[in-house]
Amino acid sequence: MGKIKKFLKKFGPGFVTGASDDDPSGIGTYSQTGAIFGYGHLWLTPFSYPFMVAIQETCGRIGLVTGKGLSSVLKQYYPKWILYLSVSLLLIANTINIAADLGAMAASAQMIAGLPFQFWIVFISVSIILLEIFVDYRHYSRILKFLSLSLFAYFFTAFISGQDWLLVLKDTFIPSLKLNEESMLNIVAFLGTSISPYLFFWQTSQEVEEEIVKQDYNIYDSIGPAVTREDIKDMRIDTAVGMGFSHLTAFMIVLTTAATLHMNGIVDIETAPQAAQALRPFAGDLAYLVFAMGILGTGLLGVPILAGSSAYAVAEAANWKRGLGLKLKEAPLFYSIIALSTLIGLAMNFIGINPMKALYYAAAVNGVMAPPLMVVILLIGRNGKVMGEHRSGKLSLFFGILGTLVMAVAAVFLLFNL
Repeated sequence: MGKIKKFLKKFGPGFVTGASDDDPSGIGTYSQTGAIFGYGHLWLTPFSYPFMVAIQETCGRIGLVTGKGLSSVLKQYYPKWILYLSVSLLLIANTINIAADLGAMAASAQMIAGLPFQFWIVFISVSIILLEIFVDYRHYSRILKFLSLSLFAYFFTAFISGQDWLLVLKDTFIPSLKLNEESMLNIVAFLGTSISPYLFFWQTSQEVEEEIVKQDYNIYDSIGPAVTREDIKDMRIDTAVGMGFSHLTAFMIVLTTAATLHMNGIVDIETAPQAAQALRPFAGDLAYLVFAMGILGTGLLGVPILAGSSAYAVAEAANWKRGLGLKLKEAPLFYSIIALSTLIGLAMNFIGINPMKALYYAAAVNGVMAPPLMVVILLIGRNGKVMGEHRSGKLSLFFGILGTLVMAVAAVFLLFNL
């Protein structure tokens, strides 16, 4: 029992970051993939996994070794325009993503419990803001870990939907690539959902928060925290498992919608709540209810991380006091970014902007932003002056470069098709 407890303690920022990647807008993308292409795009999950692990492991390493978030490191070692452009694009993409996620959560809550959409979206938004601002980081990080378990909803729905497991195995490990526009755009959307810049900023900053808790580390010190090889090893395990959990969940969502919606000719799915509703006639009330509740759970995990990553990026760039471990009066500007991002996302659902359509353009922003940012992250990870003896390894660098090239090609294709 002691060994199991010790092993579970290794899971922290990497696991939560991976789980947050399957937010309601991500669930919408994966549901679309299964509904339109059936099992045909299952291969994207094992294909993109090593790329995501490589880049997130490098982000975790940077935070752990330098004791600084990604904006702080960019500010110290690169021209200011790179920092300001990255933070600006991140804010735009994150806010649109928050709007889409809040809308999906409110629609799911309305389906499950009734009451107007407007009530749920305001209630959910205010609850998220209050939790993130007023709950101590030690407790809040546990809440995020607990919310990660909501992803198991999709494991359940996948297995009760009835699968052709031989076909699943074939399409998972033997890629079928069609070079038509619909197929290519879905691949771009899938990759953009899996490898997003907000994850880079969040995990880097959360590794720093963990060190503050463990070592009573001061982020304003010029010397980074004391880091051992064991710390790096634990971070790598945490990241590999977290990204694996994220990809396996995406896989299960595709399985669920492929075996139900695609098999019955339903391909017109734009949002996660639509997918839940469409499941009902084919997989039953239980699958519908579990799928919808999963949207709520993942949103409660994803929205705070989107808002939090924006706050860390802005506060580090402006050199404001920051950190979820601080109280409101200690870091008012940091927490104001969290509240403002969430409230703007809330407002977008009321002023006639369609968050799901806006999400398409946010994906374009992320697609353009991700490859150059990945290049910078990989360069920092290999820089001996910054990382000392803990610079990233050659295998991580190889998959990081390969992932960057794939994302760059995807970004060009997406921009061309806008």
